[in-house]
Amino acid sequence: MMAALAAGAGAAGLLPPLSVPGVTELKPLSRYEAMRLGPGWSHSCHAMLYAPNPGMLFGRIPLRYAVLMQMRFDGQLGFPGGFVDRRYWSLEDGLNRVLGLGLGCVRLTEADYLCSHLTEGPHRVVAHFYARQLTLEELHTIEICAVHSRDHGLEVMGMVRVPLYTQKDRMGGLPNFLGNSFVSTAKFQLLFALKVLNMVPEEKLAEAVAATQKQKKPAVEPAAVTANQMAAKPANELANQPLTVLKVEPAADPANQPVVVTKAEPEADPADQPLDVSTAELANQPLVVSMAEPVADAANQPLAVSMAEPAAESLSEPAAGSTTEPVAGPGAASTTELVAESMAE
Repeated sequence: MMAALAAGAGAAGLLPPLSVPGVTELKPLSRYEAMRLGPGWSHSCHAMLYAPNPGMLFGRIPLRYAVLMQMRFDGQLGFPGGFVDRRYWSLEDGLNRVLGLGLGCVRLTEADYLCSHLTEGPHRVVAHFYARQLTLEELHTIEICAVHSRDHGLEVMGMVRVPLYTQKDRMGGLPNFLGNSFVSTAKFQLLFALKVLNMVPEEKLAEAVAATQKQKKPAVEPAAVTANQMAAKPANELANQPLTVLKVEPAADPANQPVVVTKAEPEADPADQPLDVSTAELANQPLVVSMAEPVADAANQPLAVSMAEPAAESLSEPAAGSTTEPVAGPGAASTTELVAESMAE
């Protein structure tokens, strides 16, 4: 298959475009054109290793092919390979050198060459892509060798098989896999190889890509629409929003405000303040003084003095004279004598 594709590409010059909606098309060029580019261009070479897989997932979903990719050190998916310095290496020699570091037991030739594309971005890079079909046993051997390669656990986190099926929910399998992050041209090269090698029908590829885009839309578009609607709504409509207002209202719940007010009102109760003020003022008012002054004046009046002096004199003098003097006077002695005489008689 690869020889036929290479012959067709050499005769026609280029392979057919990807033509999958939602995927940016890269500019293709032939191997001959790529080799004629000046020294200002960099060349990257990557390879897709695959094998027919007759297995069935859950006994009912055909696996069809086993396609190898790898998880890179940066958390992105890509194919085995890397940059090739054209000053010292041919494309295939440079590719095999990198594959030996990441896989350890595979070598590719020019017959495995599939396509070349110009990458997007400020850097002038030509992406060369190779593909080789293996048996399932050979592919499994490469997976085992990859674990013992030099770059395993460093630049390469591990090998990954691409699910080429789509489950009944239209997301499980290839659509979900395409939702991952791919490095540079890896996603385009995967879809391109699956199409031109007839590994997945073109309409199935389009459905998988469309399902991935539908999955991403709800995470972005509703947020923008909601923000625009919220900005356009007046304040009285925003007060009726179920999410934003319900979270804010409990913080300013009117049911809690009377408790605070009743606690503060007794401290500043206007009914208490006038009483305290009036009491202090009334103590110094002329009315209190005028009531006290007559009492003091009455005590100092002549009438009060004249009434007090005779009372003191009458109470003290007669009591002293009547109680003391008659006991020691002659009246008391004659009376005693008369009594004694009468008793003697």
